[in-house]
Amino acid sequence: MIQKMPQDLQLQISSIHKEVTPLTEENCLYVIARRKDRFDFPIHTHNVFELNYVEGAPGALRVVGDSVKEISDYELVLISNTDLPHGWLNGNMRPSGMVNEITIQFAPDTINGSLLNKIQFRSVKRMLELGKNGISFSVSTVLKVRSLLHSLANETKGFYMMTTFLNLLYELSLDPEMEVLSGKQVEKTEMKGPSRRISQVYEYIDKNYAKPITLKDVAEVACMSESAFSRFFKSETGKNISNYIIDMRIAKACRELVDTNKTISEICFSTGFNNISNFNRQFKKIKGRSPKDFRALYSKKHVLV
Repeated sequence: MIQKMPQDLQLQISSIHKEVTPLTEENCLYVIARRKDRFDFPIHTHNVFELNYVEGAPGALRVVGDSVKEISDYELVLISNTDLPHGWLNGNMRPSGMVNEITIQFAPDTINGSLLNKIQFRSVKRMLELGKNGISFSVSTVLKVRSLLHSLANETKGFYMMTTFLNLLYELSLDPEMEVLSGKQVEKTEMKGPSRRISQVYEYIDKNYAKPITLKDVAEVACMSESAFSRFFKSETGKNISNYIIDMRIAKACRELVDTNKTISEICFSTGFNNISNFNRQFKKIKGRSPKDFRALYSKKHVLV
């Protein structure tokens, strides 16, 4: 069911996070399997392409570009655009148990142009082109490739992971019912006025969240006085700047709690909090549970090849 975008959702989408992924030039794939009871990561972009599989979260909201839709029990989406905002929100989620999620991230040049121009890869090339706007796959196709997704999540030999990945892409490219999601392709554009100022502030905070950030710092980024900036930011986003910074730091902490083996103390300081008690207090206020309890809810396995 397609949703009309509520005001609070518009606000979440207006503050898009830039995710830093663990992929390097030496890696082909990053695969992580998670079990969780809710979605905690905000709307985001990243410098890699992504396949995201979600099982057992009927009623959750999927946001891809300007598309907002309630999902069913089985969900698989391709994002082949590094500037396309996307994410999954709890919405009216009615889980019968834990939600299973498998995320496969790959660099845009993992399959290069010369290979995609071969006859055997034409359907994959077309799919990746369509994926610039985001694609969701039919339930019948998702069920067909489900075993390949779980194989990728459990395989440890890099070469075999790549052959399974290519097989997965090919099978997905044959889906006659794949659906293009976003009505318009999102690209980097030159923004003007308030949008440009807000974007510059978001970018500054995203790059510096691990360091102390003062009102003076962000006001200077926006080329405004501190008092004028405070009014401007609240008017544009509905939040004061300090709450926005805390929200971003907690979002980063959630991802580190799930995707890394760092200690809670390490995560506290790496996400910009200067003491563990304040971190625990802010985390529980926003997420309703302690960082320790939050991490305990998730079981995960990740492989970098």
